Amino acid sequence: MPQPNPRTTDALAAIGAFMTAQQNAGYADETVRLRGTLLTEFLEHVLNEEKTASLTAEELVEPERTDSWLDAADAGETRRRNTLTGPDAAAAYDSQRARIQTYNTFVDHLGLSGLQRAYPLTGHGDRLEPEQAYKLLRTLAVRRPTGANAATAIRTAAVAALVAATGRSVPRLHELNVTDVDLERRPVPVVTIAEFDHPLDRHTVEILSRWLDVRAGITKALEGTDPGYLWIPTKPGRERAGVQPPKPGLTRAAVRTLHAAHRSLVMQVIGVPLRPYALLPRR
Repeated sequence: MPQPNPRTTDALAAIGAFMTAQQNAGYADETVRLRGTLLTEFLEHVLNEEKTASLTAEELVEPERTDSWLDAADAGETRRRNTLTGPDAAAAYDSQRARIQTYNTFVDHLGLSGLQRAYPLTGHGDRLEPEQAYKLLRTLAVRRPTGANAATAIRTAAVAALVAATGRSVPRLHELNVTDVDLERRPVPVVTIAEFDHPLDRHTVEILSRWLDVRAGITKALEGTDPGYLWIPTKPGRERAGVQPPKPGLTRAAVRTLHAAHRSLVMQVIGVPLRPYALLPRR
């Protein structure tokens, strides 16, 4: 009887099969438990963010979903317990390395070794210094690669600018509404996240102003009231099973959509697939 393809198996079942395979291969019980815990964290994060009940293993490990998980973990958002430096402390270097090692072993188990991630350098070398982050943001804001969607490019620059300005990850910024951004506030413009006002520098204000102008042009075509989501799709989605997709502006842009746009644009602009996490300030 042919064995089921692990890629198309339900992700939770695939994680269970992976743990069994790890045990049979002779890995220590502690290692197997840790990898099971981290993969379950991965799955729970994606299901919660996308508000869906299930995914296949192959869908789970897609680059954009993986970016979303690692960024949230980097920012301490998947932590279940407090730390000596508070619940919002950045993830420890060793814990992030363990996540990537677990992910790489899992995709290898699925026969998807091409998705493996490079391990972080000692001391979080994949973080950008402030001057490097500023230069990248400037580049994203003014340079659009040939064939790239202009609206998507400025939205990506605006998301990246808020990551750098607030120290919050994309999953945290995903739920923002237009009313959370006050570019007229004096003496300093702010964005309100979880009832906390983050001051915005002049460059971030300029990029956000451009995105809000582009966003207004997109939502102008809506019939009725604008729901007010800050991040919206820049073009209609694909028709599925004969059902037309909602017009841009009626739904939020998904976290994985924001991650995919960032990865694509940064790769085209500077040739390195940096995640939004690289823009988070060092702590």
